[in-house]
Order: sequence, then C-alpha cells, then structure tokens
Amino acid sequence: MTTPISGTHFGLTSGDYHATIASVGATLRTLEFRGRPLVVPFDADEVRPAFRGATLAPWPNRVVDGRYTFNGVAQQLALTEPSRGHALHGLASWLDFTVVDRAADNVTLSATIEAQAGYPHRVDVAVTFSLDEDGLHTTVTATNTGTDVAPWGTAPHPYLVAGEGHVDDWTLTLPATTVVTVTEDRLVPIAAEPVDAEAAAGLDFVEPRLIGDTFIDHAYTDLVRDAQGMATVSVLTADGTGVEMVWDEACPWVQIHTADNDDPAQSRLGLAVEPMTCPPDAFNSGVDVVVLQPNESTSAGWTIRAV
Repeated sequence: MTTPISGTHFGLTSGDYHATIASVGATLRTLEFRGRPLVVPFDADEVRPAFRGATLAPWPNRVVDGRYTFNGVAQQLALTEPSRGHALHGLASWLDFTVVDRAADNVTLSATIEAQAGYPHRVDVAVTFSLDEDGLHTTVTATNTGTDVAPWGTAPHPYLVAGEGHVDDWTLTLPATTVVTVTEDRLVPIAAEPVDAEAAAGLDFVEPRLIGDTFIDHAYTDLVRDAQGMATVSVLTADGTGVEMVWDEACPWVQIHTADNDDPAQSRLGLAVEPMTCPPDAFNSGVDVVVLQPNESTSAGWTIRAV
C-alpha cells in the first residue's frame, strides 16, 4: 500500500476519545470526543495546511529575517515564511518521524534534526502522544546528541474547535496578563504590554468573552496558573461545550491565532493555541531559550481535552 503523503498514520483510542497521528512532523491530524472534532483536521493524502497539528522545533514561531547570533556565531536560516521574510516554526515539521513505541492508546515517534546551515547542531526529538479519560497528552523531549551547546524551543500547532460555527462564534478564556504587540505587516515583536493597555486594545481575554471579529496573532505570557502550576485556555460555544488546552511551567508563553485566511472557506475555522517554551524571535532576544548542553535532555508537554 502507498503511504499517504502526510506519512504513516497511528490511530489512538481511549474511552470516548479518538486521535490520529501522522508521522510527518509528528502531527496531530485528528482528535475527536464522542465523534465531535476538537481540532481542525486535514486529509491523510493532503499536504498539511498551515502547520495544522505539527510539532514545532527547535524553535516555535518566527526568527526575524532568519538571522540570529548564538554563542558568538552569526547564523542565517532559510526563510520559510517568504511573504514576511522570516524563518518560521523550526526544522522538524516536515521530518518523517519513526515509531519507537506503540499501543492502542499511545505512540512515541522520533526524528533527528541534523546539523545544517543556520542550525549547526544535532538534536534528537521524541514526541509521545497518549490518550486517556482526561484527553490527549503530548510530551516533546529533546536530547542534544552533538558536541556543542544548542539553542532549543518547542510548541504544538493545533487549531482548536469548540463546536459548530467559526472562531467568531466562540468564547475565549485566556488567563494571561501580558501580550506582545507586533508590527502589522511582518508580525515583528515590538513590546510586551499589559493586556489592558491601550497598545493591546482588544487583546484582553482574562475574563471570558466572545471572540467576534477580533484578529489575534500574538504571544501572551504572565499566565495565571492554578495551585498545581497549570495554565488553561478554553474555547466554548454558547451552550458551554467546547475544548480546552492545559500545560505546566515548561511553557511560559502561548501564541493565539484566529486563523484568518484570504479564502473565506478556509478562514477562522479553528483557534490556534500554541503553548511555547519561548516567545517569538527568542533566538535573538534570548528570552526563555533552553540552552542544551551535549547529552542533555529537556521536555515540555500539554493536554487537549473536551469540555
């Protein structure tokens, strides 16, 4: 049989949950609860659109102009966001991951980011997806298998679906008190602002409110967490059902995007919620970049569950 272009597929089932994982990019292709989609899916034999469900590594979001300096050495990455002139979402999203462990309710996939122009480091990446009665749990573990220190960051890229309708129809709760403002044309970070500041007008969702026609493509931080240190973002329909994403202190940032598209049929189908270990352009700012020593490992994880 011919392998679909999105890679080898692994179906996971536990109770009322079912997920499909595609090997290219260690991608969450589908996630359902009692048959209700919790993420925007894509077809198995389709080139994955808009990074839907991909694992982002060794950096999430953008490196502005693809240029940065690490350990005193200037680097130039390939510009993978040509319209804005940036290096977008890392190097792992088109790698074909191989299976390491497999069961009915979980799978672990692995790949190696080889040393290359712009990122002269070798990092092994393992991604575990596990379903149980509390939803889909994902853990990304990076191990520096090279001989030099390596900068690292990671995030997922799911587009959450609350239910019927579009992003405009759903209520967002986002417990973050700081947002990074960006330039309108290239989304280059400008400054971290309180969400209730004039410069951040319309971006405050600490209290639940309808998204409506608000455009969001911003990183948030200073997350309000529960007693266990967990942050929770929820997206709900008018009847109170929906989906939420939960993560711990390994991800002090989250990118939110309303998935606006020039094609109305593809626009605002789901809300991208991306817990991140570091902010946009972190390889330049240095903020929250994980510096991996040779043979050192680091992990981050998150959960998607139905409401």
